[in-house]
Amino acid sequence: MRVLLAGATGAIGRPLTRALLRDGHQVLALARSDGATATVRGLGAEPVRADALDRDGLLRALDGRSADAVIHQLTALKAPKRTLTADDPSNVLRERGTANLLEAAGVLGAGRFLTQSLVLGYGYRDHGDRFLTEEDPFGVRGGTVADHVTTRLMEAEGQLFAAGHVAGTALRYGVFYGPGTWFDPTPGSRSVPVPAGGGGVVPWIHVGDAAEATVSAMERGGAGEAYNIVDDRPSHWGELAAARGGRPVRLPGWALRLAVPYLGALMLDTRLRVSHAKATRELGWSPRYGCHRAGMGAA
Repeated sequence: MRVLLAGATGAIGRPLTRALLRDGHQVLALARSDGATATVRGLGAEPVRADALDRDGLLRALDGRSADAVIHQLTALKAPKRTLTADDPSNVLRERGTANLLEAAGVLGAGRFLTQSLVLGYGYRDHGDRFLTEEDPFGVRGGTVADHVTTRLMEAEGQLFAAGHVAGTALRYGVFYGPGTWFDPTPGSRSVPVPAGGGGVVPWIHVGDAAEATVSAMERGGAGEAYNIVDDRPSHWGELAAARGGRPVRLPGWALRLAVPYLGALMLDTRLRVSHAKATRELGWSPRYGCHRAGMGAA
């Protein structure tokens, strides 16, 4: 297949580009700068000089081109702000970026569209010990400081599923770890503060496994379907920080809540376990790294 990939130079975009090319797909990759263009060429893909947030420029750059699928993997994983607003880069990418890329799919004649979503859309709260599935409520406001995140994720998925010109699939990834992420095991990578007591439990996924799942979803995913892309064993934040090596920065809960309230809700209040059974059953995918210990060790 011929694929337009937005986000090829990001943490998941790099292994995803390699996986697509390995399986014989052609990759057109958006690049906003000279540096990104060089990176895309180095990965073996064909760069398209355009910004997904510049609708007119994007459509001009794609005029006369064709593709079978569009994959939206744009993220803005910078240092977290104390509060998130409507103009937060992640929110803008999920809203305007998705709208522009859906238009781009029409210009390209692409019939498939995959978008990055997150299991955090199930809500920043204590879900107990049960493993959630795609049948559980998604995007429901729970009265927390992070409600805007869950509703934005739901709205982005809804925007995709409502588009009549593409078969849309949403990939609800666990928290990324591995090269290029907040939990990068590469020596010298910046450490991310975690709760002193370990914090709550969340699902995780190695970026390499996330990339493989994305290729499987492009090839076999159902229209209008969402898939949980997680590993087998949820774990608390302190475990990931310890497995990463070095000396994790551990903060008391009150300090974390004061510094970044929505991260406090995520790292302290959220207990979330999620099943990937549907992805395994329908996509033929299962994580290579069943838990973070295996993934960090391989890295």
